[in-house]
Amino acid sequence: MSACRSPSRVLSVSNEVLLDAGAVSRCRRRVHLEHDPAMREVPLAPPDPAAQQRIADASAHREAIVQRLMDATGPDAGWVKIARDLPAAERVQLTEEALATEARYIWGALLPVDHAGHRRGGSELLVHTGAGYVPVLVVRHRITDRGAGAPTTVMTDLDPANRLPDPGRRVRSQPRDQMRLAHLYRMLEALGKSEGHRAIGGVIGLDADVVVWHDLSAGTWPGGRSALTEYQSRFADRLAIATAAAEGEEPLAEPSRVLECRRCPWWPTCEVMLTETRDVSLVVRGEDAMELRRAGVSTVDKLAALDPADEPPPMNWTGGTFADAIILARAWLADLTLVRKVDRIEVSRGDVEVDVDMESFGDSGAYLWGSLLTGADIGMEQGYRAFATWEPLPTADEARSFAEFWAWFKEVRERTLAAGLTFRAYCYNALAENRWLFGSAERFGDYPGVPTKAEIASFVDSEEWIDLFRSVTDQFLCSHGKGLKVIAPVAGFAWRDPEAGGEASMSWYRDAVGMDGGIPDDVQRARLLRYNEDDVLATHALRNWMTDHAQTSVPYMNDL
Repeated sequence: MSACRSPSRVLSVSNEVLLDAGAVSRCRRRVHLEHDPAMREVPLAPPDPAAQQRIADASAHREAIVQRLMDATGPDAGWVKIARDLPAAERVQLTEEALATEARYIWGALLPVDHAGHRRGGSELLVHTGAGYVPVLVVRHRITDRGAGAPTTVMTDLDPANRLPDPGRRVRSQPRDQMRLAHLYRMLEALGKSEGHRAIGGVIGLDADVVVWHDLSAGTWPGGRSALTEYQSRFADRLAIATAAAEGEEPLAEPSRVLECRRCPWWPTCEVMLTETRDVSLVVRGEDAMELRRAGVSTVDKLAALDPADEPPPMNWTGGTFADAIILARAWLADLTLVRKVDRIEVSRGDVEVDVDMESFGDSGAYLWGSLLTGADIGMEQGYRAFATWEPLPTADEARSFAEFWAWFKEVRERTLAAGLTFRAYCYNALAENRWLFGSAERFGDYPGVPTKAEIASFVDSEEWIDLFRSVTDQFLCSHGKGLKVIAPVAGFAWRDPEAGGEASMSWYRDAVGMDGGIPDDVQRARLLRYNEDDVLATHALRNWMTDHAQTSVPYMNDL
C-alpha cells in the first residue's frame, strides 16, 4: 500500500524542523509521527471524503469573501492577490515583494520560512495599518454567538482601529483561530513587519458580516493567560517533540486516544499500538487516561482489576464516576457494547408516539424533518413522513418545510390529547433537534405556521419530548461510544445504506440540490430520505428494545 501523505507530514531532506500553526493545536503524538523519519513510508488512513469536501467548501468560501472585499474597497485600494495554486517558492516571492512595497491588502500570503523560530505558514489576508501588518483569517465556521461585547468591525472594514464592542455578539470560543493568529504574529514580528506596539488579528467567519478582532496579548485565557502566552507554551512543547522525533531520540509523546483520533490519518498506526498495549485510553477519555497513568493504572486490565467500591487514587477526574470507568474496562475486556447501570430499564411511553430526526447542512439550516407516527389510531396516516426543502441552503423555503412539519406535528399532539390519550415524541440527542427547533422559530417567526420560541420551549421542556441519548446515558455504560450507529445495532437494527452517516450525508446533500452548479440529483434525494427514514426507524427500534428486551439481554454492571 502506498503512503497517503498529509500536507504537514513531509519534512525536508535535511530534517529541519518547521512547524505550521496547526501543530500547536494537534495531538502531541501526531506531531511526533509527522516528524519521525522512520514513519515517512507508513501508510496513513485514506483521505476522508467528507474532510476533502470541507476543504473544498472552505476554498470556495475564501474566494467568495475576497471578491466581496475587493468589490467593496474598489480597484484602487491597493490589493495584491496571490493565487494559492502557485508553487510555494513563487508564492513566497510574491508575498515578499508585496510586503516590501507595503501593499495595503495582501491576499493569499505565504510568508518566508522563519528558520530561527522554526515556523512556516501563511494568512488568507494581511492588512497594512500604517504601523505594520495584521493578519486576518477567513474561516468556514461561526465566530460569534448571541451576547455582547465582541470587538468587531463590519466585514468590509478591515481597519482594527475602528473596532467597537458589539452589543449583539460575544466571541465564540475558537482557540485554533487565536493560536493561528499568534503564530502569524510571531512570523511577521520575525520579518520586522508586525505592528510592533500591539498584537492583534482578525477573523471573518461563516456569517461573513463582521470581522472579529482578537487582542492576542489580553488575558482572556484560563488563569488570566493571553493567547500569546498560551501559544508560546504550546509551541515550545511541540517543537521539543518534533525535534526529538527528527533526531531519532526517545519520543516525548506516546499515543493516547483522544477526540481528535476519529479523523486523524495516523489513527491506524496509533490504534495498533494502543490495542497491543491494551492502553487505558481505549475506555476512558484522554485527560482521565493521563491521570490514570500517573497513578500507575496504564492498561485496561489494571483498571478492570480495581474494586469499584474502593476510593479512587487522588487525581483530577473529569468524566463520569471512577466506579463507572472500572465497569467500562470490564465491559471492554468482555467485548460488551452495553452494560446496565440501573436495576430496571425505563423509557417513557405514550399511546401515540412520534420519532423525529432532523437533517441539517452545517450551520446553513435544517433541510429535512423526518417523522415516524406509530401507536393508537387518531385518524392520521401512520408511518414515515418527510418535510423537506430541496432548494440549496440557506433558503427562505426552509421556513415553508419547517412550518409544514410543525403543523403536522401539532395536529398529531392535539388529536392525541383530544382523544384522551398520551403523546410522546422521541429523538436521539436533542441538542441537534432543539437547536434547529429554536433556530427556525427565531429565523422564520414571521412565516405563517411557524411557532413562537415560547411554544417551542413549552414543548421541549415537557414530559412529551424524550431524548433517547439521555436515556441511554443515564441507564447504560457504553464501552464503544454512545452514537446511534453504535447503540441501535445492539437492538438489532441495521441501516440499509452501508455508507450511512452524518458526514456522508453532507456530500449526498450537495448532489441532491445541485449545490456546485450541477443538476439536482433525484437519486441522492431518495438516498437522503431513506437515510433519514432509517434514523427514525432506529430510534423506534431502540426504545422498543429498551422496553421489551434490554432488561434481560444486557448484563447488570454489578454482575460483571
